[in-house]
Amino acid sequence: MEIFVRVVEHGSFSATARALRLTPSAVSKLISRLEERLGVSLIVRSTRGLQLTPEGEVFYDRAQRIVSEIEQSERAVSSASEEARGTLRVNSNIPFAQHYLMPIIPGFLEAYPGITLDLVQTDMPVDLIYERADVAIRTGHLSDSALKARKLLETPRRVVASKSYLDRFGTPKHPTDLERHNCLNFNIKRSLDIWPFDGRKFGEPERLDQAVKGNLRVSDGEAMRQMALAGVGIARLSDFHIGQDVAQGRLTPILQDYNPGDTEPVQALYVDHAHLANRIRVFIDYVVDALRDASSQ
Repeated sequence: MEIFVRVVEHGSFSATARALRLTPSAVSKLISRLEERLGVSLIVRSTRGLQLTPEGEVFYDRAQRIVSEIEQSERAVSSASEEARGTLRVNSNIPFAQHYLMPIIPGFLEAYPGITLDLVQTDMPVDLIYERADVAIRTGHLSDSALKARKLLETPRRVVASKSYLDRFGTPKHPTDLERHNCLNFNIKRSLDIWPFDGRKFGEPERLDQAVKGNLRVSDGEAMRQMALAGVGIARLSDFHIGQDVAQGRLTPILQDYNPGDTEPVQALYVDHAHLANRIRVFIDYVVDALRDASSQ
């Protein structure tokens, strides 16, 4: 179709061949193949040049628009690959969005004015394709092999409680003491009713898995943090989420000598494409650089 449009524009097979770096015979064969497939003659060849048949005029009018739209589409995608632009759909777990994304989003949008950010905050599992999300930020290890993951940070987990809770109910000295305490947990699929501990420091087994229970289950880590701060119960949360609360004394780590040393990665997940859209690439790079700068301060 494109060859046909170019032949009409250039007025001859030879001129079209030179413009497209083809031989005149190759151009002629392509036009003949097109006419054979359509079952009509499109061009009349004469000593005076080329003339369109009535069918050729109809086909040229429509083919020209189609070829033009294809070229415009290619230019739009090509320019997007050079300059980050378009809508970027990010789905982030609530703690990371609240404590890390929100402070850096103004700078990101200023650096990339061509991007419109569509941010959804939820700790629930997300299907990137179904939700039409470009990036999902989640804690934990990658289980879907169809996705690529870029680690943003690695964070330890701690068991914590507020001073008000510990003053009222006492401080657990051993993991089994948690049986008498109100332990907060999640109601999402990855919820854990068993918390891991390590007893080797006291000559006990390496794995001291302790079943926990409580009167509150929540759907996200930020809600659990708020409830722990309010003195409702004991929580097990990632250090990136509660680090400031611990540093400023709002939450107190407990059973530190039994901490198993487990860590949890925070990762940016995205669908593995051969050509990753630039809006996705620059966003992930921006977050990684911002986290690196924050950790160095």
